[in-house]
Amino acid sequence: MMAIPLPPPADERAGASARTEVLRQVAQRVLWLSAAIVDAANRGRPNDTGVKVGGHQASSASMVDIMVSLYLSELTHLDRVSVKPHASPVLHAINYLLGDLDVRYLPRLRELGGLQSYPSRLKDPDTVDFSTGSVGIGATAPLWAAVSHRYLRSRFASTPAAGRFVSLLGDAELDEGAIWEAVADPSVARMGELLWIVDLNRQSLDRVVPDVQIHRLRAMFEAAGWQVVTLKWGRAITALFERPGGDELRQRLERMPNEEYQRLLRVDAAEVGPRLVGEHGGAALRALVASLPDAELARAIRDLGGHDLDLLLDTYREVDDTRPTVVFAYTVKGRGLPTEGHPNNHSALLTEAQMLALATSCGTDLADPWRAFEPGTAASDLCAARGAALRRPQVTGRALGPLPRTLGRSYRSPISTQAALGRFLVDFLRAAPEAGARVVTCSPDVASSTNLGGWINKTGVWSIEDRHDWFADDTERLLRWSEGTGGQHIELGIAEVNLVGLLGELGATWSRWAERLIPIATLYDPFISRALEPWSYGIYAGGQSIIVGTPSGVTLSSEGGAHQSITTPSIGLEQPGCIAWEPAFARDLEWTMLAAMERVGVEGGTSSYFRLSTRPLDPALARVPEDELLLERRRRHAVAGGYRITDHDPATEQVTLVGAGAVMPEVIAAAEHLAERSIVAGVVCLTSADLVYRAFQARGSLGASGGGIVDVLFPADRPAPLVTVLDGHPHTLSFLAGVRGDRIRNLGVSGFGQSSDLHDAYRVHGIDTASIVDAALTLLGR
Repeated sequence: MMAIPLPPPADERAGASARTEVLRQVAQRVLWLSAAIVDAANRGRPNDTGVKVGGHQASSASMVDIMVSLYLSELTHLDRVSVKPHASPVLHAINYLLGDLDVRYLPRLRELGGLQSYPSRLKDPDTVDFSTGSVGIGATAPLWAAVSHRYLRSRFASTPAAGRFVSLLGDAELDEGAIWEAVADPSVARMGELLWIVDLNRQSLDRVVPDVQIHRLRAMFEAAGWQVVTLKWGRAITALFERPGGDELRQRLERMPNEEYQRLLRVDAAEVGPRLVGEHGGAALRALVASLPDAELARAIRDLGGHDLDLLLDTYREVDDTRPTVVFAYTVKGRGLPTEGHPNNHSALLTEAQMLALATSCGTDLADPWRAFEPGTAASDLCAARGAALRRPQVTGRALGPLPRTLGRSYRSPISTQAALGRFLVDFLRAAPEAGARVVTCSPDVASSTNLGGWINKTGVWSIEDRHDWFADDTERLLRWSEGTGGQHIELGIAEVNLVGLLGELGATWSRWAERLIPIATLYDPFISRALEPWSYGIYAGGQSIIVGTPSGVTLSSEGGAHQSITTPSIGLEQPGCIAWEPAFARDLEWTMLAAMERVGVEGGTSSYFRLSTRPLDPALARVPEDELLLERRRRHAVAGGYRITDHDPATEQVTLVGAGAVMPEVIAAAEHLAERSIVAGVVCLTSADLVYRAFQARGSLGASGGGIVDVLFPADRPAPLVTVLDGHPHTLSFLAGVRGDRIRNLGVSGFGQSSDLHDAYRVHGIDTASIVDAALTLLGR
C-alpha cells in the first residue's frame, strides 16, 4: 500500500491554498446543483401517476469533492471517466458549470428527452464517457476500453492517443462479481493507465457496510498486482493526531464500528466530545477533546480523505503509472446535507425547508437554483478554462467501403456452421484484406473448440507485450499460439463476463477514436445467459459486436444437460440492439455473417448473435439455385431472415414446415415422408426468426407497405397449417401463428436434457422426423 503523500513545502502551500479555496467554492456549487437537480425532478414537476421520480442526493454528495478535484484540476481531454450510477447529478452539475450542458436540462432529470436516471453515453445530452446504469458492470468498462485502445495503438498508427481510464465507483459496487473477474485478469496488472477511485462512504442501499471489509478488499487488489492507496483521514484531523492525546483519538475513531461513527455524524456538536471520550477515555484524550470547540471537533471527525481536495490532487500525481491503481477514498454519504450519515439516506429527498437551508449554506437561492458563477470571479474563470481544456474534437468514423456480399466458396461436402465459421474468417481476410485487418476475435479459453484455430494460425494471438513462443519449434503442434502485439485474436480466461465486457468496448472504438473494428467473440452457447447482462449493457452503451454461441441446443447431446442451451433463441429475438441469427447451412452462414459485419462499427449499426452447431449438414439439402439471378435472390432472402427450400406454388401446400438451424435435415425428411402420403408440405428455412418477427411487426405499422420477407415466406392469400421446429424453446416461433391466422404446432426443447446420442435427444424432445410428421398429420386431422 502506498503511503499518503507528504505535505508540499511552505512556499507551495500558499498557492495550493488559493487554488483549493476556488475548488471549494466550485464544490459547494456542485453540491447545491446536484441536490437541486433531484429536487426539481421531484418537487418541481407535476406528477399524477403516484410513482415517485426518485434520485440520490446523498450518494451524489459523497462524490462531490472527488469529482471536482478531477474535473476542475486533474483530467485532460484524453482521459475517459466512468461515474458511479447514483452520482449522475454531480456529473451533470459539473458539465453545466463547464459549459457542456444547457441550463434547460437541469430541471429535467428522469424526464423524456431530459437527463437520464444514470449516466448514459448515448442518451444524455452532455458528455458521458461510459454508461453506468448497471451497478458494478459500468465500473469495469474503462478497463476494457483501455485494453481496446492498446489493441488499436499496437495495430493502427492512425489511432489517437489516450490518457487515463478512470472508474469512480461506490464501495457497495465491489460486491459485484464482474469487478473481480476483471481485476484478476493477468494482463490488467501491467496497465498503468487505469485509475479506480472507490467512494468509501460505508453505506449501501439498506445497510452500513462493516469496516472489516476494507482490509479484505485492499488485499484482493494487491494480490492482483494493483497499487493500493487508502485516503482515510484529511490533513486537518491528521494534524490533531499529532497533538498530545491525538494517537488515542485516532485509535478510538479507527476502532469504533462504522455504525457508531455514522451515529456520531447525526448528534449535536456538543455530544460529539462525550461520545468520543466515553467511559474509558484516557486523560490525554479528555484534555484534547476539552481543548477543542464543539463545532471544530464536529468538523474534524468529518475530515475524511475523500473530502480533502489537496490530498486528492497530490494523490493523483503520485500514483505509479506502471501498474493499475485503486484509491480507497473515505467519504461521508450525504456530506453537507441534512441527511448526512443517516443509515437510510440512500434515496431520501430533502424537504423544501431543508433545501432552503442548503441554499443558504451554499451561497445560492432556491428561487434561482441554476445561477452560475458571476463572470470575472475566480470560480467562473476556472470553470471556463477547464471547460476549454476538456473539450474534445468531434470523432469522425473511418470508412472501409462496402464489404463483399459473398466470398464465392463452393460448399459441396457436409460441414457444420461452427466449422464453416473458421473457414469463413480466413476466406474473408483473403477476399477483403483491409476490412479483414479490422476483424478481432475473442474467446474465453475455447478458441480451438469453437474452430478459430485456422484464423489464429493465420493472424496470431494479441497480447499487451510480445511473449516468447517456447513451442515454435514443435513440428507436431497444430495450433500456433504465437502471442504478440500484432495478433488479431484475444484470449481471456474462463470468464464470459470479461469476454463480453471487452467485446462491447472493442465495438465502441469507432465512436471513441474513429477506428472501426469488427469484433467477433465465440463462446459455448449455453453460457450466453451468463454473459447476457454485461453484453446487453455494452449494446446499450453503444458497443457494436458479433457474439457467436456454439455449439448449441440438445444437438450437443453427448455433453449432457448442463451444456444444452434451451432459451437462447428466444433471448436473441428479444435482445434490443441486436439481430439474432441461426443459419443452418454453411453458405447461409457466409451470407448472414457478411451482412452482420456490414452493420458493425458504423453510425446506426447493430450487434448480432449467431447460434451455431457442430452438426455437419449436407449443403445439397438446401437446394441452392445454380442460376446466378436465382442464387442472388436466395442470398437476399437469407439475409432478410429466411427462404423457401421447396419451389412449388404455395397455393398447393397442405401444410408448411418451418425450421431453423441444425434440425433442418429432420424438417426436410418430414416433408419427404409426407409427400409419400400424397401430402404437399412446404419447407421454410429461417436464418433469422428475429428479422422475420420484425417484418411481421412492421406489416401492421402505420405507413408500412407489405411485410417484406414475411410475405415471401408466408403469402397472405395462401394459408396453410404450420409446424415449427428448432433446437430451442418452441415459444420462439409461436408468433408465426399470427402472420396469417394459421393453426400451428410448435416443436422444440422445453425441458432439461441429458447425455445421449443425437437421435435419442431429438426423439426424447420431440424434434425428430417422426414427431414432425405426427404434428403435421394431427393438424390435418389425420
